[in-house]
Amino acid sequence: MPENPNELAKEIIVEEKITSAEEKFEFWRGRVGIFLGPALFILVLLLPFPALSSSAHRLLAVLALVITFWITEAIPIPASALLGALLCVVLGIGKDKEVLAHFADPIVFLFIGSFILAEGMKIHRLDKRISYKILSSSWIKDKTSRLLLAIGFISAVISMWISNTATAAMVFPIVLGILRSLEDLETTGSEKVFSKYNTGAMLTVAYAASIGGIATPVGTPPNLIGIGMIQNLIGYKITFFKWMLFALPITLVSFLALYFLIRRLHPTKRKTLPDLSQYIIERKRSLGPWSPGEKNTLIAFLVAVSLWVLPGFLAIFIGSESKEMNFFSTHLPEGIVALIAASLLFILPVDFKKRKFTLTWKEAVRIDWGTILLFGGGLTLGSLMFSTGLAEAIGNDLMSVFGTSSQWGITAIAIGLGIIMSETTSNTASANMVIPIMIAISKSSGVSPLPPALGACLGASFGFMLPVSTPPNAIVYSSGMVPITRMIRAGVFFDILGFLIILLSLRVLCPILGLM
Repeated sequence: MPENPNELAKEIIVEEKITSAEEKFEFWRGRVGIFLGPALFILVLLLPFPALSSSAHRLLAVLALVITFWITEAIPIPASALLGALLCVVLGIGKDKEVLAHFADPIVFLFIGSFILAEGMKIHRLDKRISYKILSSSWIKDKTSRLLLAIGFISAVISMWISNTATAAMVFPIVLGILRSLEDLETTGSEKVFSKYNTGAMLTVAYAASIGGIATPVGTPPNLIGIGMIQNLIGYKITFFKWMLFALPITLVSFLALYFLIRRLHPTKRKTLPDLSQYIIERKRSLGPWSPGEKNTLIAFLVAVSLWVLPGFLAIFIGSESKEMNFFSTHLPEGIVALIAASLLFILPVDFKKRKFTLTWKEAVRIDWGTILLFGGGLTLGSLMFSTGLAEAIGNDLMSVFGTSSQWGITAIAIGLGIIMSETTSNTASANMVIPIMIAISKSSGVSPLPPALGACLGASFGFMLPVSTPPNAIVYSSGMVPITRMIRAGVFFDILGFLIILLSLRVLCPILGLM
């Protein structure tokens, strides 16, 4: 039984257990991309595109460069987004104020506030306390099936509020310690007994972290990208509560599908795990009593969730046009609420006499600024694709290939493209690429762009086949417990299930919730 699962996890991650072939692929992917991107940029500029305006032509060249860099990761993905924005100004596609304004979009501050709140949860180990609280439940009763369900539940629930990467990084060492302890419970043949179960548990951590983020606007960047583009390009505002009304059921159905899929693909002969509950209780006890930092972080978290959810809940009873709702939308929009919660971490003291507060600025600046820059760059490119007419031109070409212009045919294409793109590049980059095109296709086809935009947004969170598809996949792959062939097999099945779940759920829920 490992004394310190966190240290064990770090050692395994540092080893980076990838094959020589994978290492060569990553090496040459970046090398090729650094030359291919500029070559495509110049080629597109030189080729004639009579159907495009001059600004749309130049924007297409910029997109060729940026997308190549996103897929190959020749330079850091956030840097690619900045490069795309500055080229749009240099080439005269848009004015500097127009281009750079998207980096200060109100949704960007929702990102910043929620990221700072997540950092506070990590520093004060509130996320771990929640995890061990669930795992120590008497309901599990040392049963392997219930432990698997609890592992997935923890990963999904925490990912509703912090990024899937942070969630997987936090849950991974906890689960790793449990799995190592399972092998210690057996004297012979333990590795063979638990091999499939270990693989399934690790895949559950990664996959549940990705699907859990679907449930709330702040759960994963593609959600906020979708909300921002829908508001900017369509003029429709999706509130925090309304998002949860359709996204939470999709998450629940996806989670159940994941659980039964993993049980089917990675069964274990062991039905019970003697002494497991005692191990978990000991780990929970090692956290000690609640610290002032944990209590303060919980207060800030509850304030944020309450003010995010309460307006939408009240609107059901008092109407969305009431004075009370107008007050919330004017004075307490979601971005401001996130900043209020984040500010509380700098105000609530852990030791007032020593002037120590829940979070320091040095700790706060560790948040993922790269994702924030990528979000701003994505909004910029998406907006310019519309204003120049490039999105409509690309959409029309795609429709001529797929041969459909119906509402749900376009939505199916949007979901499929979102999933496929997320297998080769980050889910944030996928959402930035696919959503504006699908909105343009819908408008040119005369159908509501909301379901296709939501389909592309949700599909971008389903990338499960490869370690490079999403950071949670890479994290669990580093354990050495997940053979690449098993990840691909499970990923293919779950991508197909995800496509069907998203399409059918949107088909049912969009008309009911007025998202048409």
